[in-house]
Amino acid sequence: MKIHYDFKYNSFCYNRFSRGEIRMMINSDWIYILDVTEELNNMILRSKQVMALRAAREEVYSDAGLVEQIHAFNKMKEHYEDVQRFGKYHPDYQSIMKNIREQKRAIDLNEKVAKLKIAENDFQDLLDQVSLIIGKSVSDAVKVPVSNPFFNTDSSCGSGCGTGGGCSCSA
Repeated sequence: MKIHYDFKYNSFCYNRFSRGEIRMMINSDWIYILDVTEELNNMILRSKQVMALRAAREEVYSDAGLVEQIHAFNKMKEHYEDVQRFGKYHPDYQSIMKNIREQKRAIDLNEKVAKLKIAENDFQDLLDQVSLIIGKSVSDAVKVPVSNPFFNTDSSCGSGCGTGGGCSCSA
């Protein structure tokens, strides 16, 4: 592996010689893109959404009783997956199905877990917005997958979604 500066193209070159030659040229445009990407990454990591997500995650996983409850639920999920292979013919089908629902409901109703889920959704919305901005800066025709339908209508159905009308757009 060898990196050198190519004065002819005014860029850095990366060469690897094993079963052929691979060359990658890094010019000032690529360096600028990498710098801006690192700046965007740092901005996201310092955002309110990330701070709220970290705080909510810390709150959930610092509660020993809640962590124990989550581990018990994960163990029950393993039994649930085993039951799903056999369906209602599994001898413990009724009890496992009842227990998994009760444990999930108990965890979902916990205030700390609810805050964590809200923080996760807020963070995902931030990432969706950033992705849409980047995608639209390249071209209006770029399809950006997003998790929130509010952002999705802005990005897909305006120019035809390709599902053959499955999303009830006028395409």
